[in-house]
Amino acid sequence: MKRSDYPATHRDIIDNFLNGRFILHTSKLFDDVRANEDFYISFFDASFGYKLNLTQDFAYVISDESNENLSRDISIFLAILCYELDKNGKNFLEELEYGQFRYSMIDEIFENSSYEEIISTNNKLKDTNARKNLLNEMSRRNIIEKESDDSFTITAAYKIFIEFAGDIAKNKINNDPLFMSRNPKQ
Repeated sequence: MKRSDYPATHRDIIDNFLNGRFILHTSKLFDDVRANEDFYISFFDASFGYKLNLTQDFAYVISDESNENLSRDISIFLAILCYELDKNGKNFLEELEYGQFRYSMIDEIFENSSYEEIISTNNKLKDTNARKNLLNEMSRRNIIEKESDDSFTITAAYKIFIEFAGDIAKNKINNDPLFMSRNPKQ
């Protein structure tokens, strides 16, 4: 593909992916990535060694050399949130898909969680400010959408982190027993 043949949004697509953002199916950029999928698969592989992943809901790139600490922290956040929602009788998948969350609700859930040890030792979850910073990072990466200064919804990008959390729970990621060695307080 010649430079003049690139989609008009090429630079925006590159900027989004290189800044760790998910491109959601609701974006024009997603349509351009999908329409030029083969090109972008080759482009990211040849240019950066990244793998393009395109689902029906979102697109993202990943590198085998990337540090997955943020992905781990987001997965832990979502895993604890889902566990606590389920424990409170809510269908956590429906809540993730359709629910609106308030920051105060998140704080209440995490402050009363049975996973106190994991929360207190994780720098992204340990207190209100840490969680707010994590949620801001999730917003910058299109994992959540801020609805107002005190509420947000979770985008379809959560699915990749639920899968990642499942891999951790199954002890597939580098045989790291992150959750296996810690039990929630009863």
